[in-house]
Amino acid sequence: MFTKSESLYNRAEKILVGGVNSPVRAFRSVGGKPIFIKKAKGSKIYDVDENEYVDYVSSWGAIILGHADEDVLQAVVEASHNGTSFGFTNPYEVDLAEAINGRIKSAEMVRFVNSGTEAAMTSLRLARGYTHRKKIIKFIGNYHGHYDPFLVKAGSGLATYSLSASEGTTDGCIADTLLVEYNDTNSVIDVSEKNKNDLAAIIVEPVAGNMGVVKPDLTFLRTLREVCDRLGCVLIFDEVITGFRVSYGGAQELYGVIPDLTLLGKIVGGGFPLAAVAGKKEIMKKLSPVGPVYQAGTLAGNPVATAAGLATLKKLTRDKYEILENYGQKLENGINDSLKQLGVNGFVNRIGSMFSVFFNTNIVKKYGDIKSSNKFPEFFWNVVQNGVLIPPSQYESMFFTLSHNDEDLKRTLEAFRVAMNVLKHE
Repeated sequence: MFTKSESLYNRAEKILVGGVNSPVRAFRSVGGKPIFIKKAKGSKIYDVDENEYVDYVSSWGAIILGHADEDVLQAVVEASHNGTSFGFTNPYEVDLAEAINGRIKSAEMVRFVNSGTEAAMTSLRLARGYTHRKKIIKFIGNYHGHYDPFLVKAGSGLATYSLSASEGTTDGCIADTLLVEYNDTNSVIDVSEKNKNDLAAIIVEPVAGNMGVVKPDLTFLRTLREVCDRLGCVLIFDEVITGFRVSYGGAQELYGVIPDLTLLGKIVGGGFPLAAVAGKKEIMKKLSPVGPVYQAGTLAGNPVATAAGLATLKKLTRDKYEILENYGQKLENGINDSLKQLGVNGFVNRIGSMFSVFFNTNIVKKYGDIKSSNKFPEFFWNVVQNGVLIPPSQYESMFFTLSHNDEDLKRTLEAFRVAMNVLKHE
């Protein structure tokens, strides 16, 4: 079933570190060798052995219209015919920034960068430059890219490989990172008060997506806003995943809590490497060339990437989120029904078009609530062998797109039901 993938991996191991360019792609937490992808279209993705899957990885959340959307492809072709990189500002950057401003309430000004990690790094430097303070509050299990101060007890790949932090990060670099449990309002108040004279920012995934999907308590997000207002520090929402996915205006629109800075990525680039820091004018104007906080990038605001992002946002009208919600409700109900009928302890956590299936528990509100399943690798491979592709880690979120349909739903629910049999006696 995976002959060509195995052959490619044997070659890749000799020249790419671990045979991959991002850790979770190595499939080490589920055993076996990674699958190599050849192409994707709509809701389907195809490996080099010509196996077809209904795709719930969706480029880790970057794809929401469906793979190889015709309008996005046309925009990319038109933009690339005029040149792929200029090193100067281009019209697409302005158009996309205005589109973001029209959807994200906190986005009074925008600075484009190339990745979510770079956006998070920039936001931290900006918050420190604005407040002239150094400490930040970060939540256990939240992932904000691989910038040193954020790697302590992060989610995503670090959670997959059970790493509390990365070697190579110095004690000094993470000394100003204060850790608090997600959804723990009392601890936020306590830690922030103890550090009120040094606290530059609170950074949070408004909906956690890198330890699986974990919804916030509304009082939790409101408390973060109140604390930042009272102490004069910066509230940063990392909406790299949730931006344009959970609603038209992101998680901040959905929950009615407006941050000072917003990090965007994935969907904002329409499948191309693009991210952004957006926020209040008084803070954003601290960035160079207007202010003293330096940030730069040769490929930032790349014309092809911004054209793809603009084409994507143009198609994401408010009514499209009703379509996503309808599919999501059917998917959530179907999986929960199978769990109940098979007697498997678990449940679906979903918001909009992102979801997770948690096993061995009935509630997940923080990282410590997640119970590992020693049968997850077997579950994963059963799902894959039945024609559905999910992330090779129980700590990664799953995503669907506007191209997913009723046929995909039927195929998905059957694959999940068959795979859940391996969990019945755990």
